[in-house]
Amino acid sequence: MKTKQRRIIKFYKNLRLQSKLTITHLVIVILPMVVLGIFSYTRMYDMIVSDTIRKEQSASTQTAPLIEDTVDVILDAHQQITDLEFYRIITGSYSSSSLSSMLSSSARQNFENTVAQLKSSELVTDVSFYLEVPKDEPILSRDPKNSILLSLEKARGTYWYGIFEGSPSTSALFCPSFYLSPYEINHYGDMAYITESTMMYEGEMRSCYLAIYFSNEHLTELLKNNLNSNDNVAYIINARDSLVATTNSSMSSIYHFDYNVVEDSFMSSNNFITKNVLGEEVYAGFYSIKNTDWYMVVAMPATPLIHKSLGMIIGFFLIYGACIVAAFLIATLLSHSISNRLSLVINQMAQSRIGPPVALPAPETQDEIGDLIDTYNYMSRVINELMDRQAQAAEDLRVAEFNSLQSQINPHFLYNTLESITWMVEAQKNREAVIMISELAKLLRVSLSRGKTIISIKDELQHSRSYMNIQLVRYKERFKIDFQIDEELYNYCIVKLVIQPILENAIYYGVGHMDEDDDGRIVVSGEKKDNDIYISIEDNGMGMRKEVLENILTDNNKVPKHGSGVGVINVHSRIKLMFGEGYGLTVYSEPDEGTKVVIHIPAIPYTKENAEKLEMQKYSQRGKAHEKE
Repeated sequence: MKTKQRRIIKFYKNLRLQSKLTITHLVIVILPMVVLGIFSYTRMYDMIVSDTIRKEQSASTQTAPLIEDTVDVILDAHQQITDLEFYRIITGSYSSSSLSSMLSSSARQNFENTVAQLKSSELVTDVSFYLEVPKDEPILSRDPKNSILLSLEKARGTYWYGIFEGSPSTSALFCPSFYLSPYEINHYGDMAYITESTMMYEGEMRSCYLAIYFSNEHLTELLKNNLNSNDNVAYIINARDSLVATTNSSMSSIYHFDYNVVEDSFMSSNNFITKNVLGEEVYAGFYSIKNTDWYMVVAMPATPLIHKSLGMIIGFFLIYGACIVAAFLIATLLSHSISNRLSLVINQMAQSRIGPPVALPAPETQDEIGDLIDTYNYMSRVINELMDRQAQAAEDLRVAEFNSLQSQINPHFLYNTLESITWMVEAQKNREAVIMISELAKLLRVSLSRGKTIISIKDELQHSRSYMNIQLVRYKERFKIDFQIDEELYNYCIVKLVIQPILENAIYYGVGHMDEDDDGRIVVSGEKKDNDIYISIEDNGMGMRKEVLENILTDNNKVPKHGSGVGVINVHSRIKLMFGEGYGLTVYSEPDEGTKVVIHIPAIPYTKENAEKLEMQKYSQRGKAHEKE
């Protein structure tokens, strides 16, 4: 377990800074959201149920008074009618002749006017007064469609009439739709408030019923406005467990609560209960309607609430996921803004491994990274200044070294030559002395070259020929020299005094100690390949041992110095200093087989401009490619 933890910690530590910052930002954002999500998930359903019940209770407390207002309107209409003189006359002790006298009385006219006024209201649809008198009684209405006074025969067989007949104690009844006859529903209204009274007819006490009809649609609309969801149902039941009005007939049948249960629950549970109906939990609220035996019931099935809670949870997690994505993008953007600038500094610093450091653009912000960039730019400037100084010092050292090497001309050769000329003059060998003086003059003219370092191959060969002519006189022509260089190479640049020291070595270590019969020979040849020139100095002298050959271009201390003293290693160093590491000498030798030295230089045409560029050290010792015209 500890090993796994160490691996995780090591993995995190090795992450890129941008990844670490992104993870850190995400953890800061996600952790509280996870806690909130778990809390919301566990409490979401209860919160939705509580909120739904609260809303329904709030709506019901507003709807119940509206229903009571509707009832009061019907009761007020009933009161207006029962207060009329005509109603009191009918329900008094009058004979049939008295009823007939009421046909055109002012009391009846007032009664009819009041009924007409009530029917013009939005709620009352019609009013009927059922009298237990013969059908041919003159007082009864002859037009059923515009009737007010009707024979009780028209009400016999209705459900409401049966209730009055079966329950003598019932004097008033709010009738739902199915209490009424189809004729009543079609012509008068689908609900009614009916009260029972008595009248005296022909000396006999008989029943009469005042019916005030109204529309169920008004109550249904009030119930619908009460609901906050189509998944719930609201309905009204009466004491006979009959459905008075409902927002959904099928749902009110499924989620029907018995009147006695409603009444008991209303009295004991603060208008609210939970009940299992057909295996489903249902939340129900009850509200009593004043002046009636009605209860308004609001049933809320749990299944839609569960679906709603699930939908809210899904919506929450979608929002949660969107927040995570947004947090990731913001975290990535913020971390990238930091790590990108750090990476820029790191990459720029990494370039210093292959070259001088380069300053970054000035930072746009002055935060910690901006300070780092400023510090890096300052460091780069200081380093570049130090490198420039070091490069200048190295260049000055290189020039001094080159000039030092160039000036290493051993005076012994000059002394020996002058002594030879003196000896020739004393020996009356004037022609040979003139030749020696002439060749020495040519040699010195090229050696001095007015301080120049770069000369043409033609001048270098002239210097070498003068030198060899002097040596041939001194060595009494015991060897031969052969220059085999095409004139096309004459007009290319070369560092002066590079061929003569090699010729000197060829004499002293090669053919100079051979007898005349040994036929000593030195050959100077040259060729141009691609953009380079190769000049070979080859002799058939004694050659060199392996250990001498291995050190001749590397360790000057192990090579004997004679003659000019400039030496092979000196020539090799000057060529490399002037033209670069890719140029210099290559030596091939076998004991008793002779030696071959190859001078490798770039093919740069000899012009005044090229010579001046080389004189100004345009070709450094670091091996940069030479410029070619």
